[in-house]
Amino acid sequence: MPNVPQAVDDRIATGGLHLWEDGCRPVALAGSSPVIAGMSRIGPVYTPTDQRGRGYASAVTAAASAHALAQGAAEVLLYTDLANPTSNSIYQQIGYRPVEDCLTLDFTTRGGNYA
Repeated sequence: MPNVPQAVDDRIATGGLHLWEDGCRPVALAGSSPVIAGMSRIGPVYTPTDQRGRGYASAVTAAASAHALAQGAAEVLLYTDLANPTSNSIYQQIGYRPVEDCLTLDFTTRGGNYA
């Protein structure tokens, strides 16, 4: 079983996890992946429900994105939920632009037959 607290501490120490605080209280979180092939991916991005609408997610996402660029990323990727116009608007305000829409399909079979 992985040591989750240690993994989180390691990720924060390397700049791959950004925790935004207000008055010593965590209010938002954004991660960035290590740069591979010139790219870094932002995620997860999270703000507790009672802290939303205050700009915390915007700030921490911008900080995670700036970190990825500073680490040498030529491209920073951010997957969003098209059904959430608020987050999509925020991401465009901090410099992201839509590139492509994706769709994930899960196929199931009836009765468990795979013929």
